[in-house]
Amino acid sequence: MDQTIADQLENLARANIGRNPIVANRLLDEIDRAVIATRSELPPDAITIGSEVTFRDNATGGMQTIILVMPTEADISTQRISVMTPVGAALIGIRKGETIWWQTPDGEVRELTVHDVVAP
Repeated sequence: MDQTIADQLENLARANIGRNPIVANRLLDEIDRAVIATRSELPPDAITIGSEVTFRDNATGGMQTIILVMPTEADISTQRISVMTPVGAALIGIRKGETIWWQTPDGEVRELTVHDVVAP
């Protein structure tokens, strides 16, 4: 994760801790475990802001492609998903081939496997 992006994400999470504590804390956890690197040092398959990500919902088998963005750029109609959503916070920093678990707003735990990542 790029230092500038890490700082922006940390500020965003802290600003939203009262409104959306589950997602904010998940994002803070991801930042804590992240290896901070310059954008040029990031592996091309590491998910960051602006990455186009194709993943499979392992419960349904459905594939979805999204672009991970900051909240102000989110637009579900164009598949631009905010990093401040449960799935967005779960995806940040992981790589192609990895499987993650995330909790939906309904409390359901879902498993996703990342199939492709296109760097921003």
